[in-house]
Amino acid sequence: QVQVVESGGGVVQPGGSLRLSCEASGFSIGMYTMSWYRQAPGKERELVARILSDALTISYADSVKDRFTISRNNAINIVNLQMNSLQPEDTGLYFCNAHRSMNDYWGQGTQVTVSS
Repeated sequence: QVQVVESGGGVVQPGGSLRLSCEASGFSIGMYTMSWYRQAPGKERELVARILSDALTISYADSVKDRFTISRNNAINIVNLQMNSLQPEDTGLYFCNAHRSMNDYWGQGTQVTVSS
């Protein structure tokens, strides 16, 4: 059974850090493009960070550059998103996505709330 499960969300004060994890099962992420998206209340889902299967080609939304870092460990089928200097505008439901050709898998999301 194919599954993508996010974890690591929570409530943090502005300036704090969180590390999100995305664990895939039922398939190997090695050849997949892995991405993190987020959706704030009343807003559309937006791409936050993406890492291609080569693990070298990485892109970030302008709003998170120099604060967030995406990484992948194909050996254990996990993708992480290290988030530093969090701000209230980073609040949202964070989703992991695995994409390759006709295959497109989403998790249920993990909530990140940045509030004082």
